Amino acid sequence: MNQPAPRIVLVAGEASGDALGAGLARELQALRPGIELAGIAGDAMRSAGVEAWFDLDELNVMGLTEVLRHLPRLFRLRSSLRRRILDWQPAAFVGIDAPDFNLGLARQLRRQGLPTVQYVAPTVWAWRAGRAAGVARSADLLLTLFPFEPAMFRAHGLASRFVGHPLADEIVADGHAQQQRGDADLAPAQPHRPLVALLPGSRRGEIQRHAELMAQTALWLRDRRPQLHLQMLLARGAHRELVRSIAGDAIERAGVELVCGRTRSGLQTADVAISASGTATLEAFLLECPLVVYYRLAPATYWLLRNLRLVRSRYIALPNILQGRALVPEFVQGNASAAQLGQEALAWLDDSERLAAYRRAAAACRHELAAGASANAAQAILELTGRHDG
Repeated sequence: MNQPAPRIVLVAGEASGDALGAGLARELQALRPGIELAGIAGDAMRSAGVEAWFDLDELNVMGLTEVLRHLPRLFRLRSSLRRRILDWQPAAFVGIDAPDFNLGLARQLRRQGLPTVQYVAPTVWAWRAGRAAGVARSADLLLTLFPFEPAMFRAHGLASRFVGHPLADEIVADGHAQQQRGDADLAPAQPHRPLVALLPGSRRGEIQRHAELMAQTALWLRDRRPQLHLQMLLARGAHRELVRSIAGDAIERAGVELVCGRTRSGLQTADVAISASGTATLEAFLLECPLVVYYRLAPATYWLLRNLRLVRSRYIALPNILQGRALVPEFVQGNASAAQLGQEALAWLDDSERLAAYRRAAAACRHELAAGASANAAQAILELTGRHDG
């Protein structure tokens, strides 16, 4: 006799989690037709059939000092959500990234006997290593995007499984980097006019901290290589005016083209990218686009991280973390200058042997990470609910 399809709560906290949740939702529905999915969702998860009790913008805050202002509201939201979950009586709770919100909620739900899953491991390998034990107290199962992560949590008794990275799955499904460099929907760079992509980040605060730096880097590059094609890749159209309000004069003088909503196309076409640390650096790496990585934090956040010694990782760039070596140059805070970033970008353009080695490493990483993440995650979650139902 077939068991009735379960109810599962999915909670995402920002756009990247919304994309993960949408892929997971589609796979859960494929494996268990009739399954009911609800929680905190954005447009992608809604389109995939998740009922949104709250919108993910409710959780989309970042930075140590920034989060403090929102804590009372976030605690009220978590309390309201917990009551609704318990009333709905789902088979499992799945927190998608957003660990500061999801793990506390998961711990409370687990105490009530509800199976809990964390999809995307907190970056304990980068900072706040002590969180690993807390994750083990909160979740029955951890699903990780990177293969080195499960061992860190299994040491604390937490069942952990590497499922792969959806970004790698998408890139492989699209027909990977080299095949698409010639026919991306942005005009390909000509041999005599290399294309440099400038990425200030996808969040408003990142753009506010990085737009002027990217503009000055563009001017530095233009002075030394007038033939370069310079593009700034922006996540959303709304960011265009923000960038212009901060650094419009320098951008115009440098001849930078602003391109919105086409980051992957831009990285497929670019000869080198200068990118703020984040998911875009992994995307560039998987597309075999050489990288220079930088980041500037809010001054108060940077002070706290340094003085409380919360940072553990030697690197900030995901390609370097995955490779365990300085594969791409990276610069933080005051070390991220126009001259440093520009020099390293030109170094990539001038070293074909280094570029070939980089692309070999990127291809190997893409092959490892493209494991079918959404399908693997859905299967693991249904296995967990089946064990608890039994």
